[in-house]
Amino acid sequence: MTTPKKVVKMLKDNNVRVVDIRFTDFPGVWQHFTVPACEVDESTFEDGFGFDGSSIRGWQPIHASDMLVIPDASTAQMDPFFKEPTMVLIGNIADPMTREPYSRDPRHVAQKAEAYLKKTGIGDTAYIGPEAEFFIFDDIRFDSTPNGAFYSVNSIEGAWNTGRDEGPNLGYKPRHKEGYFPVPPMDKFQDMRTEMLLVLEDIGIDVECQHHEVATAGQAEIDMRFKPLLQMGDQLMWFKYILKNVANRHNRTVTFMPKPLFEDNGSGMHTHISIWKNGKPTFAGKKYAGVSQNALYAMGGILKHCGALCAFTNPTTNSYKRLVPGFEAPVNLAYSSRNRSAAIRIPMYSDSPKAKRIEFRTPDPSCNGYIAFSAVLMAVLDGIENKIDPGEPLDKNIYALSPEELANVPSAPGSLDEALDALKEDHDFLLKGDVFTQDVIDMWISYKTEKEINPVKLRPHPHEFHLYYDI
Repeated sequence: MTTPKKVVKMLKDNNVRVVDIRFTDFPGVWQHFTVPACEVDESTFEDGFGFDGSSIRGWQPIHASDMLVIPDASTAQMDPFFKEPTMVLIGNIADPMTREPYSRDPRHVAQKAEAYLKKTGIGDTAYIGPEAEFFIFDDIRFDSTPNGAFYSVNSIEGAWNTGRDEGPNLGYKPRHKEGYFPVPPMDKFQDMRTEMLLVLEDIGIDVECQHHEVATAGQAEIDMRFKPLLQMGDQLMWFKYILKNVANRHNRTVTFMPKPLFEDNGSGMHTHISIWKNGKPTFAGKKYAGVSQNALYAMGGILKHCGALCAFTNPTTNSYKRLVPGFEAPVNLAYSSRNRSAAIRIPMYSDSPKAKRIEFRTPDPSCNGYIAFSAVLMAVLDGIENKIDPGEPLDKNIYALSPEELANVPSAPGSLDEALDALKEDHDFLLKGDVFTQDVIDMWISYKTEKEINPVKLRPHPHEFHLYYDI
């Protein structure tokens, strides 16, 4: 564990000239400011730095804007992109008057979730392993004005570009839904993904694999090895930052938007979770698919609260362009071993007790990892504490079920509105241990409604002109 004293030594040993202070805003985007290295000493990790909280989305009103960001010494890391040697410190947000942690700081929510897990006695560590998918595009243009709106995406890999004059066009464009896993020259981004993987490893993030994903136009996935919840929250921020910046230096762009392409697969973030206690896995056992009773109850908790969870795990209006019944997205609230059409899957690659975990397949990478992982853990704990029965597993192909059979399988919300409504009705499990406060839930619902749902509702959709202009 890096201490303030060690950080100060690192500054000297690495000839660091500036220090970048970072924190995550409410929706889940990294913010930063930079100070000279001489401004950082051991007292910095108690005193912090002041900033304007009213300028951060979803945070303070203008009349109470002053806030503190207090760096966490354990997060010290050298930035891999800046010209000058720069150390990055991730901070926690606090009130300057009371010095109390700020309720809407996503990192603080994750810290409280880990503390609550220990308090329950169910375990001492929640391991999280997200599989964040993303797209690599060559060009993205969009605009939304009072009298017009458009978006245009382009990719050297785009299936729609087989006829484009590329001087010359050499073909090898992955067809829609056929990007998993052709070798180059069909796969154009092998070297870039490997560069992303190596930069992640250079800063200490363990990576399991990288590969092209199912969609055309450069859809990809890089899998980080599972880590404790808070650490993975930090790593997901680094992950998005590194992938975007590696693509940027190749004059390309990365997006974690769940559904940027019509009629092709969207980007999900299958999230693996397991609880350990005293160094031993608690989800391994002799029940269905080799899991424990607690693992079954954990799945029961996720299935029961999935509607409310989606408000955090699938937090954009675009998320629900991916979560559409009848396609490949995991909207059906059931569990199974191996079956990827269920919302929860029990991976069967290994019989090792250490590998036993549950995979929640509904989330997508637009989420704020700190908040989403914490909400999933709280649903898991509620399932275990209240012995919530997940019902019988569904080992059939859900997409081949008859209408009568499918009617008995509940579904995830069909829109962000529905998810927020579910959160309004079902959030007591999140309030346990003061992990989520009522203030956080109310502000999340208010922010998403006023800043995202209503602006989308109020604007004519370009496709509506195609459908209705001559009505």
